[in-house]
Amino acid sequence: MAHERIDINPEIMGGKPVIRGTRIPVETVLRKLGAGMSFDAILADHPRLTRDDVLAAQAFAADYLADEDLVYG
Repeated sequence: MAHERIDINPEIMGGKPVIRGTRIPVETVLRKLGAGMSFDAILADHPRLTRDDVLAAQAFAADYLADEDLVYG
């Protein structure tokens, strides 16, 4: 599961996945999307991000979840 725009480095943000070249965690981007923020609002909050970075965060999360075992109970 290689993602060109996502970095995971134990020296950056404690190893959380971040948008490459930034210290912006993928989680932050996803939480903003989940709260209903538009792409434009996220990009305004984080001028170093691009639309492709936001899409990469979504793709990374989808791939991560696709590899998870589901437990029903």
